[in-house]
Amino acid sequence: MSDIAKTGIADRLAPRHTIPEDVLAVLAGTVTTSLGLFLLKTAGAVTGGTAGLSLLVGYATGVPFGLLFFAVNLPFFALALWKKGIAFTLRTVVAVTMISVFSALMPTVIGLEHLDPVYGALVGNLLAGVGMLILFRHGSSLGGFNILALILQERLGWRAGYVQMALDVAVVLASFAVVPPLVVLLSAAGAVVLNLVLALNHRPGRYRA
Repeated sequence: MSDIAKTGIADRLAPRHTIPEDVLAVLAGTVTTSLGLFLLKTAGAVTGGTAGLSLLVGYATGVPFGLLFFAVNLPFFALALWKKGIAFTLRTVVAVTMISVFSALMPTVIGLEHLDPVYGALVGNLLAGVGMLILFRHGSSLGGFNILALILQERLGWRAGYVQMALDVAVVLASFAVVPPLVVLLSAAGAVVLNLVLALNHRPGRYRA
């Protein structure tokens, strides 16, 4: 029996998450990711994906991150509906909306007088990666490149973390036009941390729920 067939059987036999488990997981994932993005923005750093793209545009224009993040993800909702189905798409829309709302609330509930840029870039990306991992494992995502990465992992067997990392390189390189070179280097290191969290913990066949 092929590995693909074995994976399909395991998927069907594995116990599924309950609705309360999914709800709590989406809440935990979006709060964790929002906190990571808050640290990144406070440190003036960027990350990959549509979140990083939204941060870059926000730095350049002053438009609030939450509004940009939701707007940038709109085209990817259609891709998710086409390739991943209505349930995944609805969960992703909810997650993206919650990230947008929580990101707007973070500065009102957390005040930081000083944040080391290295800490902000690395720990911010680490928290964002953990949040994405939680969402992935409960049939959701943060939209954008996450959707492409998950589709390529399922269809071609490419690890989502490595696919995401390749896509994120373009976003981080684009940040040279907006932020200082040293911050770009810190952001690149942070993006590697984020994607290693996904690549090492979100593999086909490793997790069933």
